[in-house]
Amino acid sequence: MVELHGGTVSAESPGIGQGATFIVNLPMKAVYVEANTTEQLSSVGDTQEVNNYLPRLDDLRVLIVDDEADARHLLTMILGQYGAQVMAAPSASDALLALQEFRPHILVSDIGMPQQDGYTLIREVRALPADQGGRIPAVALTAYARAEDCTQALLAGFQLHVPKPVNPAELAAVVANLTGRT
Repeated sequence: MVELHGGTVSAESPGIGQGATFIVNLPMKAVYVEANTTEQLSSVGDTQEVNNYLPRLDDLRVLIVDDEADARHLLTMILGQYGAQVMAAPSASDALLALQEFRPHILVSDIGMPQQDGYTLIREVRALPADQGGRIPAVALTAYARAEDCTQALLAGFQLHVPKPVNPAELAAVVANLTGRT
């Protein structure tokens, strides 16, 4: 059942008669979607009026960095629906290459990744010259949601810290705001 949800189960024991520890890991959703969002929007009545409140990210290049394939796919799909051109990288090292090739307008990165975490990534990005992406606006989109996590993200070089799961419209608004699209 856990594996069907994308998780893992492990067990360990120090020996006979000493008990056992069972560990269940389940992935956290990257995005929060309200079940009645469409109903709420359509109940406003005027579709044009609703569309005026939704940010447009047309021609905006967004670099997503997340080690979870499902999260990358979902974030790419969501931002694409708002008109953004999205490139997704599975690691910090791939993100640094994409930064040079794709030349994004904004970086949206997870924090908890293997090998190099998001804090290390943003420090490396901030060490780059401005013309190579060193001053790119950056959002930490992470499950690390404590106040001290926010502080650590901001001190590392991110402009904003957004906890997962995030509402799609909120994510689009954050990206629009940081890139001057509001």
